Amino acid sequence: MSDGAEVPGVRDGGGEPGGRDEADRAAHAGEAGQVGQRVGEVGEVGEVEGASASVDFGRAGGTGAAGRVEEAGPTGEARDDRVGPPLLGAERETLRAFLDHHRATLAMKCAGLTDEELRRRSMPPSTLSLLGLVRHMAEVERAWFRRVFEDHDAPMVWSKEIDFQAAYDAGASTRAEAFGAWEAEVATSRRIEREAESLELTGRQPRWNEDVSLRMVMIHVLLEYGRHNGHADFLREGIDGTVGA
Repeated sequence: MSDGAEVPGVRDGGGEPGGRDEADRAAHAGEAGQVGQRVGEVGEVGEVEGASASVDFGRAGGTGAAGRVEEAGPTGEARDDRVGPPLLGAERETLRAFLDHHRATLAMKCAGLTDEELRRRSMPPSTLSLLGLVRHMAEVERAWFRRVFEDHDAPMVWSKEIDFQAAYDAGASTRAEAFGAWEAEVATSRRIEREAESLELTGRQPRWNEDVSLRMVMIHVLLEYGRHNGHADFLREGIDGTVGA
């Protein structure tokens, strides 16, 4: 994590693929799809003015941002319905689309897993897990959108102090808790960006006591997602062998 603290190392979690009741897996796959739609479909949290159709990650009859994850066991490949960012978009449209693409990717990496699997840690002594990543990104969204542009004194999501490591402790967390917090922060972030006149909008980063632009914030949060989605790749493969995207 690039917010002033070390990110716990991540390796293959070594989870045993298979061996779980298929009905249970199917139930959670549907649940994850619903979560993905809320995070990945721009229309679900308010139409983003000026955004191209490529930003809409949901497909009619599909599972939205979470995609359709084929549970093929070891070396299975994730199948998803995400639409990539525009190839010739303007700067703001492109930044917005890439950010939503990475949000959708994190939702997809969690699709079809039980709470227990989402809490599975990478390797001792790391506390890194897929659910921990979702919790952490809720914290990142709040720290860089809400606290910069709206409320410098807004508390962190998971800690009373500015402790980004607290989010990774997901041992007692649930899918509903983590995704609920994340979705709420994503909705706030999108609203703030949508209401801004331009990327030149400035806000104060309270941790630095320095002004930053909306452009800088969007790029920073995009980099956070890119980094942690790489962690999510390894974590998901270690749980059930699913790879891809």
